[in-house]
Amino acid sequence: MDRAAKSELVASLHDVFDNTGAVVVAHYTGLTVAQMSDYRQRMKQAGGQVKVAKNRLAKLALQDTPPAGIADLLKGPTCIAYSQDPITAAKVSVAYAKENDKLVILGGAMGENVLDVNGVKALAELPSLDELRAKLIGLLNAPATKIARTIKEPSGKLARVIKAKASEAA
Repeated sequence: MDRAAKSELVASLHDVFDNTGAVVVAHYTGLTVAQMSDYRQRMKQAGGQVKVAKNRLAKLALQDTPPAGIADLLKGPTCIAYSQDPITAAKVSVAYAKENDKLVILGGAMGENVLDVNGVKALAELPSLDELRAKLIGLLNAPATKIARTIKEPSGKLARVIKAKASEAA
């Protein structure tokens, strides 16, 4: 890699670290190319990305960014997973690490907060933004449904009483 390509990589990684919701750092020793491609594909489908970069270049890119505290995690063969949604990168990484023990999560960052392995796992257990929106819509729809059912119920009871009286008379 020549000097221009390295500086371009550092600039793009700096932009990534500056603008992402969450970053997860993991060791990938022992993963085959097919497994790594599967991991990248799952992350891409969820809305995130996985990058493998030289640790020295990644540390340069981390300077003056919110997740600068994860520089200590960049030792050995590491990959960096990131996403705009703070939960996506953690959720996909933890799920893939459960399936494949060769992906070892080292930690990560959410904004300026540096997370250890347990912090990343806790972040992965939180509901995603779409799940939270669905729950909120459900909560907003519930009162309207209950009101409609309550308004409709007295006339239903009256109809059942009239039907019962009519069947007694017959």
